[in-house]
Amino acid sequence: MKYFIGVDVGTNSVRAALVSDIGKIEQTAVEEIKIWNSPAKEIYEQSSDNIWQACCSCIKEVTKSVDVSDVKGLGFDATCSLVVLDRDGKPLAINHDGENERNVIMWMDHRAWEEAEVINRTRHDVLKYVGGKISLEMEIPKILWIKQNLPETWQNVGHFFDLPDFLTWKATGSLSRSVCSLACKFCFQANDQERTWNDDFLCKVGLVELTQDNHQNIGNVVLNPGEPCGQGLTHESAADLDLNPGTAVGTSVVDAYAGCLGTLGCSTGISSIDGGSSPPNLDKDKCVHGIETRLAMICGTSTCHMALSKEPLFCNGIWGPYYSTMIAGYWNNEAGQSVAGKLRLN
Repeated sequence: MKYFIGVDVGTNSVRAALVSDIGKIEQTAVEEIKIWNSPAKEIYEQSSDNIWQACCSCIKEVTKSVDVSDVKGLGFDATCSLVVLDRDGKPLAINHDGENERNVIMWMDHRAWEEAEVINRTRHDVLKYVGGKISLEMEIPKILWIKQNLPETWQNVGHFFDLPDFLTWKATGSLSRSVCSLACKFCFQANDQERTWNDDFLCKVGLVELTQDNHQNIGNVVLNPGEPCGQGLTHESAADLDLNPGTAVGTSVVDAYAGCLGTLGCSTGISSIDGGSSPPNLDKDKCVHGIETRLAMICGTSTCHMALSKEPLFCNGIWGPYYSTMIAGYWNNEAGQSVAGKLRLN
């Protein structure tokens, strides 16, 4: 039997599943992760070290009863939180306390509202891909906040990662990024003709530094979700996970996009998914046929309404269109209610 591992890093916890090559979920594990918050200031922070440790714990738990040579690959999805590292790949403080452990500005952190307003006043053409206005929950306003408020951190920054891309870097050592994270949260420009950073946009919003060294700090190798990342697990990460070096790692996706991919791809023509002895009948044409007529509603800490199209659709107040962020060759649009699930939990 061959196995694959899926890791989902949500707002409050890490979840892992061991899945067989016939689509049966064999084992699952969950571990909570830390959150530092100041609700009055709408500040929410996490630790990339703590998140990685939770990933390691969950992966080791789901694989403890199988031969690791039978584990053929793993993939990550995560919230679109901003991870900040120094030039040596070490955590770098994103707070006035100088606490390097707290190096993740969570997706739900609203400290960068003034920076978002500054960006929106540019009325740059890039903004049409985020519904006409950038959200303070996206990464560019947060990076601008760091530049304007934490000069020591800004001087020592080596890498800005969306959390899903941090996880593949931690696993493989590859600095590649997913087009899913970059297009959806960094205002990266992708279409059927090219993939590129818009330097005019970055300069006009006050982040010319991000254009230097071929955009080294924010990524210059961009892959589709699921493409092989680096050379698989490094020796160091394999030791952390109790897996074999070189085990394949897929390029990541944002968490809601992973859920949407599974939801929109559902087909009544799939058989043997309940643990039969033969592989499921995964007919690609059946899965994709009619996919543009479907709407996925992904419910978690937030509720995301997501749809796909073959042509770009622009609508004020609706994020996107984003190209190939879920399925290659398709455009994605996204709307919903931010933090709706968090409010319910409270």
